[in-house]
Amino acid sequence: MSKQVKLSGRKKNERTAAYIFTIPAMFLLVAFLVVPILYTIRYSLFQYQIVRPDNISFIGLQNYTKLFQDENFWIALKNTVYFTVLVVPFQCVLALALAMLVSSKFRGVAIFRTMYFSPQLTSMVVVSILWTVLYNSNPSTGLINSMLTSLGMEPVNFLSNAKTAMNSIIFMSGWQGAGYQMMIFLAGLQGIPRDQYEAASVDGATKVQQFLYVTLPGLKGTIKYVVMITMIQAMKLFTQPYVMTQGGPKNSTKTLVYYIYTQGFQQGNFGYACAVAAVFFVIVVIMSLSMKKLIAATD
Repeated sequence: MSKQVKLSGRKKNERTAAYIFTIPAMFLLVAFLVVPILYTIRYSLFQYQIVRPDNISFIGLQNYTKLFQDENFWIALKNTVYFTVLVVPFQCVLALALAMLVSSKFRGVAIFRTMYFSPQLTSMVVVSILWTVLYNSNPSTGLINSMLTSLGMEPVNFLSNAKTAMNSIIFMSGWQGAGYQMMIFLAGLQGIPRDQYEAASVDGATKVQQFLYVTLPGLKGTIKYVVMITMIQAMKLFTQPYVMTQGGPKNSTKTLVYYIYTQGFQQGNFGYACAVAAVFFVIVVIMSLSMKKLIAATD
């Protein structure tokens, strides 16, 4: 009987300790997530100009009415969805291919692994500036166009053409972000028992069959996680358009986050920018839940 009381007391102390350790995390969560969301919703109901902070008036849902009638909002939403739909599979497939490559035993694999992860350690602003130079339409300064002209091809206006600007950003973003997903896939690959590959090899399975029936099922949980975090990161696209194209040409690279920035901090329409941010938050939640259900349906 006394033993049960002692165990009960220990559990009570453990629960108290758990609450104490979670208090700092909960405080940060409320301070930097919950409170900003509440303030965003609040200010979205006001006419709030940053240049005239003393002139704030309650206008209800007028910002939201204006938003859904705003052509620029729909263009930004379309560009954001387009970027997400293309970059997520491209980046995930590239990351998995790189993980498969570096998981094999060959000379210099450590250098190769570091080389492909290093873009993650570089500021996105620096990477964007670098790729702006690479994409330069002048063959004398743009490395890619210099290579194309040396092969007898015409130079391409990667960032100044509305048809190629977003695709150029997608390619650059996939290259830059694949290193992080590669490390996650690599950890997942190391968790697959080697005897499964040995058994499949004994049964006469080819490398492709081993990939389809051993590797992919073993990475199911990892793939779910990588797809989810890649989609959320893709929806927040801002730095690349801001540095490389400023939302152009012809609004072809204007995204929702970039539109929020221009409305709130360049044009001073803070209340309207908060309305766009609130709608953007709802869109991200809906897409995340939809992706979660879609992935769950594949189990």
